[in-house]
Amino acid sequence: MDTDRLPGCYRHPDRDTGISCTRCERPICPECMISASVGFQCPECVRGGSGTGHSAAANAPRTVAGGLVTGDPQLVTKILVGINAAVFLAVLAAPGLAVSLELLGRYVEYYGAPVEGISTGQYHRLLTSVFLHVEWWHIFGNMLALWVIGGPLEAALGRARYLALYLLSGLGGSALVYLLTAPNTPTLGASGAVCGLLGATVVLARRLRYEMRPVLVTLGLMLLVTFVPFGGLSVSWQAHIGGLVTGALVALGLLVPAAGRRRVLVQTAACAAVFLLAVALVVVRTAELT
Repeated sequence: MDTDRLPGCYRHPDRDTGISCTRCERPICPECMISASVGFQCPECVRGGSGTGHSAAANAPRTVAGGLVTGDPQLVTKILVGINAAVFLAVLAAPGLAVSLELLGRYVEYYGAPVEGISTGQYHRLLTSVFLHVEWWHIFGNMLALWVIGGPLEAALGRARYLALYLLSGLGGSALVYLLTAPNTPTLGASGAVCGLLGATVVLARRLRYEMRPVLVTLGLMLLVTFVPFGGLSVSWQAHIGGLVTGALVALGLLVPAAGRRRVLVQTAACAAVFLLAVALVVVRTAELT
Protein backbone atom coordinates (compact mmCIF):
# COMPACT_ATOMS: atom_id res chain seq x y z
CA MET A 1 0.00 0.00 0.00
CA ASP A 2 1.25 3.48 -0.91
CA THR A 3 1.35 5.34 2.40
CA ASP A 4 2.61 8.53 0.72
CA ARG A 5 -0.51 9.00 -1.37
CA LEU A 6 -2.69 11.97 -0.51
CA PRO A 7 -6.25 11.29 0.71
CA GLY A 8 -9.13 11.43 -1.77
CA CYS A 9 -11.83 14.10 -1.71
CA TYR A 10 -14.77 12.94 0.41
CA ARG A 11 -17.16 13.73 -2.47
CA HIS A 12 -14.83 12.59 -5.28
CA PRO A 13 -12.68 9.76 -3.87
CA ASP A 14 -10.70 9.40 -7.12
CA ARG A 15 -9.26 12.92 -6.75
CA ASP A 16 -6.26 13.18 -4.43
CA THR A 17 -6.01 16.38 -2.42
CA GLY A 18 -3.94 17.93 0.31
CA ILE A 19 -6.62 20.43 1.36
CA SER A 20 -9.15 19.82 4.15
CA CYS A 21 -12.29 21.65 5.26
CA THR A 22 -11.47 24.00 8.13
CA ARG A 23 -14.74 23.04 9.89
CA CYS A 24 -15.12 19.27 9.55
CA GLU A 25 -11.53 18.53 8.40
CA ARG A 26 -12.69 16.26 5.57
CA PRO A 27 -10.42 16.29 2.44
CA ILE A 28 -11.80 18.40 -0.43
CA CYS A 29 -10.77 18.84 -4.09
CA PRO A 30 -10.84 22.15 -6.09
CA GLU A 31 -14.42 21.51 -7.25
CA CYS A 32 -15.64 21.21 -3.64
CA MET A 33 -13.28 23.81 -2.21
CA ILE A 34 -15.01 26.98 -1.02
CA SER A 35 -12.88 29.91 0.07
CA ALA A 36 -13.44 31.09 3.65
CA SER A 37 -11.91 33.83 5.77
CA VAL A 38 -9.41 31.23 6.97
CA GLY A 39 -8.65 28.31 4.64
CA PHE A 40 -11.37 26.46 2.72
CA GLN A 41 -14.68 24.81 3.60
CA CYS A 42 -16.70 21.96 2.06
CA PRO A 43 -20.16 22.54 0.49
CA GLU A 44 -22.03 20.85 3.36
CA CYS A 45 -20.44 23.06 6.03
CA VAL A 46 -21.14 26.18 4.00
CA ARG A 47 -24.77 25.19 3.47
CA GLY A 48 -25.05 24.78 7.21
CA GLY A 49 -24.51 28.52 7.52
CA SER A 50 -22.72 30.51 10.19
CA GLY A 51 -25.73 31.97 12.01
CA THR A 52 -24.73 35.49 10.96
CA GLY A 53 -28.00 36.31 9.20
CA HIS A 54 -26.37 36.50 5.77
CA SER A 55 -28.47 35.83 2.69
CA ALA A 56 -28.62 32.39 1.10
CA ALA A 57 -26.34 33.61 -1.68
CA ALA A 58 -23.72 34.60 0.86
CA ASN A 59 -23.60 31.04 2.17
CA ALA A 60 -23.83 29.39 -1.26
CA PRO A 61 -20.98 27.02 -2.14
CA ARG A 62 -18.10 28.84 -3.81
CA THR A 63 -15.15 27.76 -5.92
CA VAL A 64 -11.56 28.50 -5.00
CA ALA A 65 -11.80 31.68 -7.09
CA GLY A 66 -15.08 32.81 -5.54
CA GLY A 67 -17.46 31.63 -8.27
CA LEU A 68 -20.70 29.81 -7.49
CA VAL A 69 -20.59 26.02 -7.43
CA THR A 70 -23.13 24.86 -10.02
CA GLY A 71 -24.90 21.63 -10.85
CA ASP A 72 -23.04 21.27 -14.16
CA PRO A 73 -19.45 22.41 -13.55
CA GLN A 74 -18.51 21.97 -17.24
CA LEU A 75 -21.41 23.79 -18.93
CA VAL A 76 -19.31 26.63 -20.40
CA THR A 77 -16.75 24.15 -21.74
CA LYS A 78 -19.55 22.23 -23.47
CA ILE A 79 -20.92 25.46 -24.96
CA LEU A 80 -17.47 26.48 -26.23
CA VAL A 81 -16.99 23.09 -27.86
CA GLY A 82 -20.45 23.43 -29.42
CA ILE A 83 -19.68 26.89 -30.82
CA ASN A 84 -16.41 25.68 -32.35
CA ALA A 85 -18.19 22.71 -33.90
CA ALA A 86 -20.98 24.92 -35.27
CA VAL A 87 -18.49 27.32 -36.88
CA PHE A 88 -16.58 24.38 -38.35
CA LEU A 89 -19.75 23.00 -39.95
CA ALA A 90 -20.72 26.47 -41.19
CA VAL A 91 -17.36 26.84 -42.93
CA LEU A 92 -17.75 23.39 -44.51
CA ALA A 93 -21.10 24.53 -45.92
CA ALA A 94 -19.76 27.94 -47.02
CA PRO A 95 -15.95 27.78 -47.46
CA GLY A 96 -15.74 31.48 -48.32
CA LEU A 97 -16.82 32.30 -44.76
CA ALA A 98 -13.37 31.40 -43.40
CA VAL A 99 -11.72 34.33 -45.19
CA SER A 100 -13.88 36.83 -43.34
CA LEU A 101 -13.27 35.20 -39.92
CA GLU A 102 -9.57 34.28 -39.90
CA LEU A 103 -6.92 36.49 -38.37
CA LEU A 104 -5.39 38.67 -41.10
CA GLY A 105 -3.71 41.98 -40.39
CA ARG A 106 -3.90 43.54 -43.83
CA TYR A 107 -4.51 42.01 -47.24
CA VAL A 108 -6.13 42.40 -50.64
CA GLU A 109 -8.21 39.40 -51.73
CA TYR A 110 -7.69 40.04 -55.44
CA TYR A 111 -6.27 42.76 -57.66
CA GLY A 112 -8.41 45.86 -57.44
CA ALA A 113 -10.28 44.69 -54.33
CA PRO A 114 -10.43 46.91 -51.24
CA VAL A 115 -7.86 46.49 -48.48
CA GLU A 116 -9.18 44.33 -45.65
CA GLY A 117 -7.96 43.01 -42.30
CA ILE A 118 -7.70 44.05 -38.67
CA SER A 119 -5.79 47.22 -39.53
CA THR A 120 -8.81 48.47 -41.52
CA GLY A 121 -11.12 48.15 -38.52
CA GLN A 122 -12.12 44.48 -38.77
CA TYR A 123 -11.30 43.86 -35.11
CA HIS A 124 -13.78 41.01 -34.88
CA ARG A 125 -11.11 38.80 -36.48
CA LEU A 126 -9.15 38.84 -33.21
CA LEU A 127 -11.85 36.66 -31.61
CA THR A 128 -13.67 35.00 -34.52
CA SER A 129 -10.39 33.39 -35.58
CA VAL A 130 -10.23 31.71 -32.15
CA PHE A 131 -13.40 29.74 -32.98
CA LEU A 132 -12.40 28.94 -36.57
CA HIS A 133 -11.02 25.61 -37.86
CA VAL A 134 -10.91 24.33 -41.43
CA GLU A 135 -9.39 20.85 -40.94
CA TRP A 136 -11.03 18.03 -38.98
CA TRP A 137 -7.78 17.01 -37.24
CA HIS A 138 -7.27 20.62 -36.16
CA ILE A 139 -10.63 21.00 -34.47
CA PHE A 140 -10.48 17.49 -33.02
CA GLY A 141 -7.11 18.12 -31.35
CA ASN A 142 -8.09 21.54 -30.00
CA MET A 143 -11.48 20.40 -28.71
CA LEU A 144 -9.97 17.36 -27.02
CA ALA A 145 -7.44 19.63 -25.27
CA LEU A 146 -10.21 22.08 -24.37
CA TRP A 147 -12.28 19.30 -22.80
CA VAL A 148 -9.38 17.75 -20.85
CA ILE A 149 -7.90 21.02 -19.58
CA GLY A 150 -10.94 23.26 -19.53
CA GLY A 151 -13.45 21.05 -17.70
CA PRO A 152 -11.55 20.77 -14.40
CA LEU A 153 -10.48 24.40 -14.63
CA GLU A 154 -14.07 25.59 -15.05
CA ALA A 155 -15.07 23.59 -11.98
CA ALA A 156 -12.25 25.22 -9.99
CA LEU A 157 -12.91 28.81 -11.11
CA GLY A 158 -16.64 29.05 -11.79
CA ARG A 159 -18.41 29.83 -15.04
CA ALA A 160 -17.99 33.59 -15.37
CA ARG A 161 -14.32 33.65 -14.39
CA TYR A 162 -13.55 30.68 -16.60
CA LEU A 163 -15.25 32.29 -19.62
CA ALA A 164 -13.34 35.53 -19.02
CA LEU A 165 -10.10 33.52 -18.84
CA TYR A 166 -10.84 31.72 -22.12
CA LEU A 167 -11.80 34.83 -24.09
CA LEU A 168 -8.91 36.91 -22.76
CA SER A 169 -6.45 34.11 -23.51
CA GLY A 170 -7.74 33.89 -27.06
CA LEU A 171 -7.53 37.66 -27.43
CA GLY A 172 -4.01 37.75 -25.99
CA GLY A 173 -2.83 35.07 -28.41
CA SER A 174 -4.42 36.89 -31.35
CA ALA A 175 -2.90 40.22 -30.31
CA LEU A 176 0.62 38.75 -30.30
CA VAL A 177 0.01 37.07 -33.67
CA TYR A 178 -1.18 40.39 -35.09
CA LEU A 179 1.87 42.17 -33.67
CA LEU A 180 4.58 39.75 -34.79
CA THR A 181 3.24 37.97 -37.89
CA ALA A 182 3.27 39.17 -41.50
CA PRO A 183 -0.05 40.98 -42.05
CA ASN A 184 -1.08 38.74 -44.98
CA THR A 185 -0.48 35.47 -43.09
CA PRO A 186 -3.81 33.83 -42.12
CA THR A 187 -4.00 32.41 -38.57
CA LEU A 188 -6.88 30.51 -36.99
CA GLY A 189 -7.73 28.00 -34.29
CA ALA A 190 -8.47 27.73 -30.57
CA SER A 191 -4.95 26.68 -29.56
CA GLY A 192 -4.06 30.12 -28.19
CA ALA A 193 -7.07 30.08 -25.86
CA VAL A 194 -6.38 26.47 -24.85
CA CYS A 195 -2.76 27.36 -24.07
CA GLY A 196 -4.15 30.12 -21.86
CA LEU A 197 -6.13 27.49 -19.95
CA LEU A 198 -2.91 25.51 -19.54
CA GLY A 199 -1.11 28.58 -18.20
CA ALA A 200 -3.94 29.10 -15.71
CA THR A 201 -3.75 25.43 -14.69
CA VAL A 202 -0.06 25.85 -13.83
CA VAL A 203 -0.91 28.85 -11.63
CA LEU A 204 -3.83 27.00 -9.99
CA ALA A 205 -1.76 23.89 -9.26
CA ARG A 206 0.96 26.06 -7.73
CA ARG A 207 -1.57 28.02 -5.69
CA LEU A 208 -3.13 24.84 -4.27
CA ARG A 209 0.26 23.16 -3.80
CA TYR A 210 -0.62 20.24 -6.04
CA GLU A 211 1.91 17.86 -7.54
CA MET A 212 3.44 19.96 -10.33
CA ARG A 213 5.13 17.27 -12.42
CA PRO A 214 2.08 16.23 -14.52
CA VAL A 215 1.25 19.85 -15.26
CA LEU A 216 4.84 20.72 -16.14
CA VAL A 217 5.11 17.68 -18.40
CA THR A 218 1.99 18.83 -20.26
CA LEU A 219 3.45 22.33 -20.51
CA GLY A 220 6.70 20.90 -21.86
CA LEU A 221 4.86 18.89 -24.53
CA MET A 222 2.96 21.99 -25.57
CA LEU A 223 6.21 23.96 -25.95
CA LEU A 224 7.75 21.06 -27.88
CA VAL A 225 4.86 21.01 -30.35
CA THR A 226 5.07 24.80 -30.59
CA PHE A 227 8.75 25.15 -31.45
CA VAL A 228 9.76 21.79 -32.98
CA PRO A 229 8.35 21.12 -36.50
CA PHE A 230 6.43 17.83 -36.66
CA GLY A 231 5.33 16.29 -39.92
CA GLY A 232 5.13 19.67 -41.65
CA LEU A 233 2.54 20.88 -39.14
CA SER A 234 2.29 24.67 -39.12
CA VAL A 235 1.93 26.05 -35.60
CA SER A 236 1.70 29.71 -34.62
CA TRP A 237 4.12 30.07 -31.71
CA GLN A 238 2.86 33.62 -31.27
CA ALA A 239 -0.67 32.40 -30.55
CA HIS A 240 0.55 29.70 -28.17
CA ILE A 241 2.92 31.92 -26.18
CA GLY A 242 0.54 34.88 -26.22
CA GLY A 243 -2.29 32.71 -24.91
CA LEU A 244 -0.09 30.96 -22.35
CA VAL A 245 1.20 34.20 -20.83
CA THR A 246 -2.22 35.83 -20.90
CA GLY A 247 -3.86 32.87 -19.19
CA ALA A 248 -1.22 32.83 -16.46
CA LEU A 249 -1.63 36.57 -15.83
CA VAL A 250 -5.43 36.32 -15.65
CA ALA A 251 -5.21 33.33 -13.29
CA LEU A 252 -2.87 35.24 -10.97
CA GLY A 253 -5.54 37.92 -10.69
CA LEU A 254 -8.43 35.47 -10.27
CA LEU A 255 -6.67 33.50 -7.53
CA VAL A 256 -5.57 36.48 -5.46
CA PRO A 257 -5.81 35.68 -1.73
CA ALA A 258 -8.62 38.06 -0.81
CA ALA A 259 -12.28 37.78 0.17
CA GLY A 260 -15.66 39.31 -0.57
CA ARG A 261 -16.01 42.46 -2.59
CA ARG A 262 -12.29 43.17 -2.43
CA ARG A 263 -11.53 39.94 -4.27
CA VAL A 264 -14.12 40.69 -6.96
CA LEU A 265 -12.62 44.16 -7.39
CA VAL A 266 -9.10 42.77 -7.74
CA GLN A 267 -10.27 40.10 -10.19
CA THR A 268 -12.11 42.65 -12.32
CA ALA A 269 -9.11 44.99 -12.30
CA ALA A 270 -6.76 42.16 -13.31
CA CYS A 271 -8.96 41.14 -16.23
CA ALA A 272 -9.32 44.78 -17.31
CA ALA A 273 -5.55 45.28 -17.16
CA VAL A 274 -4.89 42.23 -19.33
CA PHE A 275 -7.56 43.36 -21.80
CA LEU A 276 -6.01 46.83 -22.04
CA LEU A 277 -2.57 45.30 -22.59
CA ALA A 278 -3.93 43.31 -25.55
CA VAL A 279 -5.63 46.45 -26.88
CA ALA A 280 -2.35 48.34 -26.62
CA LEU A 281 -0.57 45.71 -28.75
CA VAL A 282 -3.35 45.94 -31.34
CA VAL A 283 -3.14 49.76 -31.41
CA VAL A 284 0.64 49.69 -31.86
CA ARG A 285 0.46 47.21 -34.73
CA THR A 286 -2.40 49.05 -36.43
CA ALA A 287 -0.35 52.25 -36.33
CA GLU A 288 2.55 50.42 -38.00
CA LEU A 289 0.39 49.04 -40.80
CA THR A 290 -1.47 52.27 -41.53
